[in-house]
Amino acid sequence: MPLDLEEQEQLDQLKAFWQKYRNLITAVITAALFAYAAYSGYQWWRTSQAASASQLYETMVTAIGKGDKDQTLRAADDLQKQYSGSSYAAMSSLVAAKIASDAGDIQKSIEYLRWAAKNSSDMGYLALAKLRLSAQLIELGTEKDFAEADAILKDKPVAGFEALWLERRGDWYLAQNNSTDARKSYEAAWVQLNQSKEFPEEARRLLKVKLDAVGGVAQ
Repeated sequence: MPLDLEEQEQLDQLKAFWQKYRNLITAVITAALFAYAAYSGYQWWRTSQAASASQLYETMVTAIGKGDKDQTLRAADDLQKQYSGSSYAAMSSLVAAKIASDAGDIQKSIEYLRWAAKNSSDMGYLALAKLRLSAQLIELGTEKDFAEADAILKDKPVAGFEALWLERRGDWYLAQNNSTDARKSYEAAWVQLNQSKEFPEEARRLLKVKLDAVGGVAQ
């Protein structure tokens, strides 16, 4: 069926538009396709990574059940190296730190905590790593350890963990026989802890013991 004049004119305009902008249109479409392919590939990779990290973490849990410390720590090391961006890596580092500490290897425990404190993408694990790391450094008690713990505690507390940050600062003061400032930190922690319902009663009892040791809550 032959085109009328109006249809022919529209077709000619479309052809002219295509001739002028076809390279640009093709480039845009190609870029969009590549972007979609890259996004889809990333999503597949991330899912695959999470699944693989989960399997390795299960291996670690099995090793813990068997009491195999060496295999447990190897699994934690592998998670750090191969899946550092996953929450499993930080979680396993916290577990490995506890196992190393229980075995008397404090320096190894500190290495795991330092890694988690630096690399964890999960704020909860990050907070726990920093709090446990500062506690171990305070316990070691050298000038260098106190300085490192001080630097950690000067960081802005992870949201929701402000009370525990204040409590740990109190520990830092108390370890250096500064009971006055320790009491102030413990009191501030006590106020915040009582305003929060997320922490277990054991946390309040432990803080109460520390407060009593430095004179109790000010009246």
